[in-house]
Amino acid sequence: MSESRENRSADRTIAILEAFEEKRRPLTLRELATCCDIPASTCHALVQTLINRAYLYQSSRRKDLYPTRRILDLARTVVEHDPFLERMAPVLEQLRLETQETVILGKRHKDQILYLEVLESPQTIRYSSRAGEFKPLHSSSIGKVMLAALNSIELEEWLRARILPRVTGNTLTSRARLIEDLAECRRRGYFTTRGENVLDVTAIAVPALVNAELLGIAVAGPSHRMAPNHEKHAARLLLAQRRLQKEGIAA
Repeated sequence: MSESRENRSADRTIAILEAFEEKRRPLTLRELATCCDIPASTCHALVQTLINRAYLYQSSRRKDLYPTRRILDLARTVVEHDPFLERMAPVLEQLRLETQETVILGKRHKDQILYLEVLESPQTIRYSSRAGEFKPLHSSSIGKVMLAALNSIELEEWLRARILPRVTGNTLTSRARLIEDLAECRRRGYFTTRGENVLDVTAIAVPALVNAELLGIAVAGPSHRMAPNHEKHAARLLLAQRRLQKEGIAA
């Protein structure tokens, strides 16, 4: 099998699993093939493999398909033994405890931010997200961390090659205004978005260099709670940054 066919097969298998997340109900083989835009014969072969590996089961009466708990157990085991997140976890947990807001760990993936870990606020009204989600660079606090790490020439080249889409009414879509904002945030040592990615959500982020890779740690929550605590949360983030450095986790 060629590499391109292997890649396509892997992509389609993931699409099948994600279809259940999107629909949130059992699906027939025909529904899966339609939802994933996969030929019926190919979908049948992939589904049969997943059934044989105990990742899907099929009802005997209606022939509906649905994932088994094996996926959850596999994911939980993998995450629980991630040595990288294990080292970061105490600092992130402490930050959530102190701020009572959602704490996020993210990295750059091409022109987006990938959330590696999300510890949601214990409060009823909160910023909710999940690990594995992607956010724009220019409108997210962790994204600003990544853009600010570029030198002036790299940043200018990056901006010239792109249009900054408006995510909300508060998104900075002017190149000049974004450069100015990044410079101001860089001087402060932390990076803020105020409703630029999600309306009524404010986020503050700081950089962390871990294993020679730049990461961002953010605290995010409803703007009405974040605004009066902005400086306190920024100070807590900077303290978490120093703790990671002191413990040898970050440079």
